[in-house]
Amino acid sequence: MDGQLLQYTEPEKVYIMLNKPRFVLSDRDSSDPRRSVFSLVPDSDGLFAVGRLDLESEGLMLLTNDGDLANKLSHPRYGKEKEYMVLVAKRPDDKQLKAWRHGVILEDGDKTLPAQVVISSPSGKGAWLRVIMTEGRKRQIREICKTIGLPVVRLVRTRIGNLEMGDLKTGEYKNLNDNQVKALRSLVSGKGGKKTEESAEKKPYEKRIADGTKKFYGKKDAAGSKKPYAGGKSSDGKKPFTRSESGKKKTDRPVKKKVM
Repeated sequence: MDGQLLQYTEPEKVYIMLNKPRFVLSDRDSSDPRRSVFSLVPDSDGLFAVGRLDLESEGLMLLTNDGDLANKLSHPRYGKEKEYMVLVAKRPDDKQLKAWRHGVILEDGDKTLPAQVVISSPSGKGAWLRVIMTEGRKRQIREICKTIGLPVVRLVRTRIGNLEMGDLKTGEYKNLNDNQVKALRSLVSGKGGKKTEESAEKKPYEKRIADGTKKFYGKKDAAGSKKPYAGGKSSDGKKPFTRSESGKKKTDRPVKKKVM
């Protein structure tokens, strides 16, 4: 800076797994007097949380200063599994389980991704459910349960990717060992660009041309991809048609007139 070489030593990477208690904040907020997960871990000023949990939820969280790993573990595009044990107040029926497994349309209009949901064990009039998801929107499990009519009594996260909480008790924490850190890095290494490439390959099956109309493509080939029209014919042998802005279809196909 300003012609001077700055001396900087990268801090040692820290990886701490924590069993978050209920009614403890996941965020660092100096204006909030309530306890946070950082108050449970000494010398945690330089750390941030991976995989936040809402105030009433509990279970596995990761605290680290490794920004790259944290991003890849928490960002939805990487689709890492998270596993939960969910106690609901009543036994779910087949219809509720099927809806959750296939995706539920929430109040905001968004549909959740498919999830693995099984009944782990009965509990009084309710049941413990084992849930595995690859997305983690804010309060998502609670919103799903509210939508399909399953009141949540308790929600515990037990796994993030290949990191399992094991026998770590509520409020306890411990540093990850070298094998656990290596396994997490291996889980996210080289995976980030895959979904981007896949999404880039998914082109629209229609293309606006210069006059404002749309050219439509033909049927899928054996590989499952759409082929554009070539030589005046589509991949299924039919002539193309375009659609004007008014929505009316234009076509080069001969028009059959009914003779009265």
